[in-house]
Amino acid sequence: MSMLGDSWCTVEEVESKFGVSKDLVLEWIKEGIVRSEDKDGMVFRVNVDDLVMKIEENLG
Repeated sequence: MSMLGDSWCTVEEVESKFGVSKDLVLEWIKEGIVRSEDKDGMVFRVNVDDLVMKIEENLG
């Protein structure tokens, strides 16, 4: 389930669209579960496909 064909979104978009806290997303990034892109040393975008797989895994 990609958002409008884009497989990347900001952490803020994740919080508003998926209801997953920024802290949890950052933890998943740290654990290597969700890929991310950095900009100026900060997480800029996260991979939506990775995120959806992790959310579905937690619901299953």
